[in-house]
Amino acid sequence: MTVADPRATARFLGAFFDELAKWGVQNVVISPGSRSTPLSMTAYELSCRAQQRMSTYVDIDERGAAFLALGMAKASGRPAALVCSSGTAIANYYPAILEAESSRVPLIVLTADRPPQLQGLGAPQTCDQSHAYGTHVRAYRGMPLPADDEGSLRFARQAAREACIAALGSCEPAQNQGAQNSSAAPSAAAACASQRLAGACFGGPVHLNFPFDEPLKPDTTLPDLFDAGIPCAEPAADSAAPGAKPARKPSLPAGIAHVHGGMEGIAAAQLARELLANSVLLLAGEGSCATHEEAQRVLTFARTFAIPVLADPLSGLRSFDDPLVIGNYDSVFQPGGISPDERLNPQIIVRFGRYPVSKRATQWARAREDAGVLQVVVDPLETRDTNAATTVFVRTKPADFAQSMLRALRMEDGPAAASANDLSFANAWQQVEEAAAKRIAAVDADEEPGADGFEGAYVRRVLELAPEGSCLFAANSMSVRAVDTFYLKGGKQLTVLANRGLNGIDGTVSTAIGASRCFGRTTLITGDLTMQHDLNALALQRELRVQRQLTDAADDENRAPKQGAKRNSCETNAGEQGITIVLLNNNGGAIFDMLPQKSQEAYFERLFLTPQDVDFQAAVAAFGVPYSKTATLAEFDRAYRASLDVPGISFIEVPVPLQGLRERYAKYW
Repeated sequence: MTVADPRATARFLGAFFDELAKWGVQNVVISPGSRSTPLSMTAYELSCRAQQRMSTYVDIDERGAAFLALGMAKASGRPAALVCSSGTAIANYYPAILEAESSRVPLIVLTADRPPQLQGLGAPQTCDQSHAYGTHVRAYRGMPLPADDEGSLRFARQAAREACIAALGSCEPAQNQGAQNSSAAPSAAAACASQRLAGACFGGPVHLNFPFDEPLKPDTTLPDLFDAGIPCAEPAADSAAPGAKPARKPSLPAGIAHVHGGMEGIAAAQLARELLANSVLLLAGEGSCATHEEAQRVLTFARTFAIPVLADPLSGLRSFDDPLVIGNYDSVFQPGGISPDERLNPQIIVRFGRYPVSKRATQWARAREDAGVLQVVVDPLETRDTNAATTVFVRTKPADFAQSMLRALRMEDGPAAASANDLSFANAWQQVEEAAAKRIAAVDADEEPGADGFEGAYVRRVLELAPEGSCLFAANSMSVRAVDTFYLKGGKQLTVLANRGLNGIDGTVSTAIGASRCFGRTTLITGDLTMQHDLNALALQRELRVQRQLTDAADDENRAPKQGAKRNSCETNAGEQGITIVLLNNNGGAIFDMLPQKSQEAYFERLFLTPQDVDFQAAVAAFGVPYSKTATLAEFDRAYRASLDVPGISFIEVPVPLQGLRERYAKYW
């Protein structure tokens, strides 16, 4: 039997994690286990030596841990890494990997494995882990047993680089400022919540499988632990040739140099002319933009071409009070996607990102295709066209497409052509948007709109009270639909996120907590079944307390005469961070009251409504999470405002009826 060398293990993994940090991986979520000891201890050691470069989180629930990392990556645009042991642990990562694949979120999954000589012999906690996630990851690499010869160390670094390249895809995280100079404070331009307006990502998950021999504990005391495998940049003075120029140490930053590209030439000019000559509608779904700057490019394009923008709540565009931003289109379309007014039907539909949350809007787009409307899809990877309606596919990012159209317009006809646009189509959409907004705002006008337990009134209160620049995370099912309905444009800048890749309820609370690490305040709106599905995530209350203690210690160091390095740039001050969970508890699956399964027969309640009787106050208390229960909007306002000053997790329960959902929403749809 072979025996591992603790020094070789440490140096091999030290090179690997150092390179991950250089390429923008700032957060590592660890699921405790024995076989993963080398990975866990090396990542932890880097976080201790250079906290500004890497932070480690511990979550004992592998399924929740994977969604925690997913939330961090979705909110920041940076890859997050996962570490787990062998065996069933890797299977618990599967739901989050599927969501990351569909939502293009950059995850780097590091699984530990038994060494080759134990495979296929009935060894405990051992199974075939090669290609365990099949085609659902962008890349897979079976790593060798650790070694510390020069070739192995350089390979460890290259494997880390390749993992980041595959995970990032077309994502554009800001340079990790601590990578080149660990004493330098991160720039304010770091890619974190202060910049990101939405969860647009164009990457995906990757999987690296590491076999380890015993002894598993690496020697993390090595002073050069994270310097191994770096080729010398300068030759020794006595080895330089006589008269040779002194070598210059390069100062290039590590990472991917992204090239922006859009349509150019004849094709761009032709499409720009068509957009000017026809009535055009822009369907902006999740993936339309990631940052404030990208959103401005999209809106400049819309204004120049007089194009109404149907802005999904996950597009990032409802933060803008622009006349062309149409936020309440779901309240305009009729069931089945029927347009109430022929004046609202365009000749061309341009779609950015996914189809929207609104099923009516997707059905309407399909109906327009049947009527012969041309549909242009803009995406850097694929059409994601479930309607099978794509006329033209432009393989680029929406913001780059917007700039291409503006350049083409300047080269073709100049601003005069744009000013000649027929504004009647845009005006028609603005009129119906204003009428829909008045209907929705009326939920606030009732004497006590929440007295009957109408969830829409509470969602409106969250949207009004949530702090500027905070994150609103919407669970699936009715929660995200309620946000879609009651989120009026232009109130404030909010980053609205959801796991809409597979629309599941798996790991929603963990994902929201992960996303909250990139914001001062975060609010999760969820139903009770989703909450039950991820109740273990409340155990992260302790982990968040540990992170606050680490930040306090780092702040103390920063106040010392010798300035220490500032903390991880993807996090705000952890002492100020918190997440408020708003539970709209209807004791079951109320969304089925809206679906074709609805029936008066016994099967409907048993199989679909699934009434529940969970004492959430007791459950939440078990995790040490502050709890409030409210029955009126006034009580909710007080509880929610108070929660904004609470670090970590706080919990507000709002009872709402299980049945009658369709009737309660009728006047707002």
